[in-house]
Amino acid sequence: MANKKKTLPVFVLLALLQLYVPAKMILDREDILHSGKEYKFKTQPIDPNDPFRGKFIALYYEEAVVEIQSEADWLPGERIFVILTTDKDGFAKAHGLSKEYPADNQDFLKARVGWVTDNGTNMLTIEYPFDRYYMEESKAYDAELAYLESQVDSTQTAYAVVGIKEGEAVLKEVLINEVPIEEIVLNKRKNQK
Repeated sequence: MANKKKTLPVFVLLALLQLYVPAKMILDREDILHSGKEYKFKTQPIDPNDPFRGKFIALYYEEAVVEIQSEADWLPGERIFVILTTDKDGFAKAHGLSKEYPADNQDFLKARVGWVTDNGTNMLTIEYPFDRYYMEESKAYDAELAYLESQVDSTQTAYAVVGIKEGEAVLKEVLINEVPIEEIVLNKRKNQK
């Protein structure tokens, strides 16, 4: 009997903990979207093909390759901090990289080193934590086609809007010429009817 009295509170505590952890993760992401600073990251074409990851658009960013001073200082997979600024058109630019947590007055995000050249060109590829845009299954194929078309057409500008707060990043939406990709898909379907 005494054993049952001890088991019930432990069970209740574990159940509450299991509810708290995902709720905290969701609330943290929502906080970044609502109170974080938004950055627009210009995208480049990529042709994904992976049936095991679900319906998504794979994103590759123009600001993914940066010049570094020494190839020997960086290792693939290493965590880095990308110092951010914006260009004259309002798109995010990698202003610098650091292995140390940046000063409080700098906008930054946590990322990883993708690869580093070993031929003296001193180039590093950043693996941003927002390289996939997941969508409702029925819209994903049309959205991927619209996105790929925008990447081929140099008159169109495709970019991702990302909320960033204290180094954490959340991908908010993907736009083509200032129009959300979901809206493009809906308009395309209306025009086909």
